This record gives sequence, structure tokens and C-alpha cells, in this order.
Amino acid sequence: MSALERVLLEVRELERRFGGGRSLLGGRRPAVHAVQGVSFDLRQGETLGIVGESGCGKSTLARLLVGLDEPTSGSIRLDGRDLSHAPRRELARAVQYVFQDPVSSLNPRKTVRQTLEAPLRHLLGLDREARERRLAELLAAVNLTEAFLERYPHEFSGGQAQRIGIARALAAEPRLIVLDEPVSALDVSVQAQVLNLLDDLKRRFGLTYLFISHDLSVVESVSDRTAVMYFGRIVEFGSRDAVFGRPRHPYTRLLLDSAPVPGRRRVQAEERSTELPDPLNPPPGCAFAPRCPRAPAACRTVLPGLEAATGDTGHQAACLHPLPATET
Repeated sequence: MSALERVLLEVRELERRFGGGRSLLGGRRPAVHAVQGVSFDLRQGETLGIVGESGCGKSTLARLLVGLDEPTSGSIRLDGRDLSHAPRRELARAVQYVFQDPVSSLNPRKTVRQTLEAPLRHLLGLDREARERRLAELLAAVNLTEAFLERYPHEFSGGQAQRIGIARALAAEPRLIVLDEPVSALDVSVQAQVLNLLDDLKRRFGLTYLFISHDLSVVESVSDRTAVMYFGRIVEFGSRDAVFGRPRHPYTRLLLDSAPVPGRRRVQAEERSTELPDPLNPPPGCAFAPRCPRAPAACRTVLPGLEAATGDTGHQAACLHPLPATET
């Protein structure tokens, strides 16, 4: 079995609800369904891109995977072991997180040295001499000089701060790195530098990435496979070329049509009066049905599951009436 065929992460029927239960007056409190029935496999050495509109559950999913939040139900297994029962230190060594805002994710009262030494001391147990060697290796890996070690976060640009955040994630020698909108706060030219750095680090250290973004062009450029999320669910899943080149779900088609492209005049891909689903009162059928021009009445009552495309079992869409190839 090759490295890219070996499953590293298994997510099954993952759910996260906020609120709910009984109120002080005895009534039922509404619950927000942030993640609903999410299942996928992440292979060792690949980059899985997660894309969708703001509020679709991408960041909640990321927090669940790294242990910053606990699932309401479902399972997350890394190398066959349930992460919900793993000790915090073991989980932190295996899975690391790169945050969206590079500056605010760093402690303003700590120097770069203090920030990077924390995982080296507490997770790896390195002595002073070993820590110094590792610090030099980490800074070299993200193309920063050792002069940065004694500086504070406010002294860095956004791109430099994100490199430090990436170095902090690498310090624990993780097997999986979850990147939550890691370049959305950066200038376009700096985005390219950071994306190239991530690609280089992936090859050098044999890393596996779960890359979350609302930017379709970024996800297309970095991912091996792509999952499209809507209203807490995965509505399309497949290889990068299949999802971006032959989208089967109308929501994926809408995202592609709405994305701005240099040299192309922006078109209105959807009516302004579009009905959005209520997270406190999820619809019984397909959540995208009120926005879908192809949805018959059945779509508002039947919840579709992910079904494979004809001739491509790896390309799945949760749609009762998926787009044929001639419409993509």
C-alpha cells in the first residue's frame, strides 16, 4: 500500500450542536446544528481541501479535529485510535492547528523563542541544547533568521507572523496539520509565498494537511481532494479535478460561478431575495433546495445522501438531481 493510499484520519457521522436542552423555565432551548453527519477519510501525505461559504461549519469542523471542541456525536480516529479518548499531550503531538489571524494567534507578551520553546519543552521534553538546535531548524524551515527569536508578535508583518505560526505547528512534529483559512488575512503576493512554503514543508516532512478556506482558487491550487460544505454537511466530495472541473452539486456550481476571476466581468449568479436556511430550525430536506433552480418539491422533504457519480466512485454528491456532465 502506497503512502497516499493509507488512511490516516477517519471521520464518521460527526455532529456538533450548540445549545438545546431544557431552559430554566422548563421549555426547550433551540440548538444550532453547526456540523451534521460529516464523514470522510484523509489519506497520509495528501491535502484535503474543505470549501464553503461563511457559516457552513468549516471552522467548527477544524476545532473538532484538533480537540478545541468536543463533538456531540460521531467519531474521529487517527491511525485507528479514537481521538476523543486520547490524552491531550498525545493529541497535540499528532495534530496541530494553524490559525486564520496570524498576529492575534500569537501571545503578545511572549517572544518568538518563548512561543516556539513551549511545545519543545512540554510536548517533546527536549533539554536546552536540543531546543536550541530545534529552534534553528524550525526558523530555517520557514525561511526566517534566528534574529527573530527575541522579537514580539507586534514587530512582524502578517506574512512573517504566519510563518511563525507554521513553525509553532511544526515544532511538535505532528502527523496532521489543520490549516484554517491560513492565508485569507494576507496580501495576494504574500499568500503565494506562504502557499509555496506549505507545499515545500509537506514534501520535506511528509505532512498531511486538511486545508480549510472559502477561497476557491486557493483550495484548487493546493488540494488533492476537495470537500464542499453547506449548512454543516458535505454536499460534494471528490478529486480536485472532478469537483472543480465537473461539479455535480448545484451549490458547487453556484460557488464556481460566483467566484471573481481576473479579466472576467462579475455576473450575478443568484437572486438577491434568496431564502437561506435557519440554523435554529433546519429544513427537513435538502438545505440548499430554497436556493436551487433545479429543486422539485421532493427536495424540500427528502434529505439526500452522498452518492457516487457514474464511472467515478470517488466523486460523490448529496443531490437528488445532480448536474449532468453536459451542464458543467
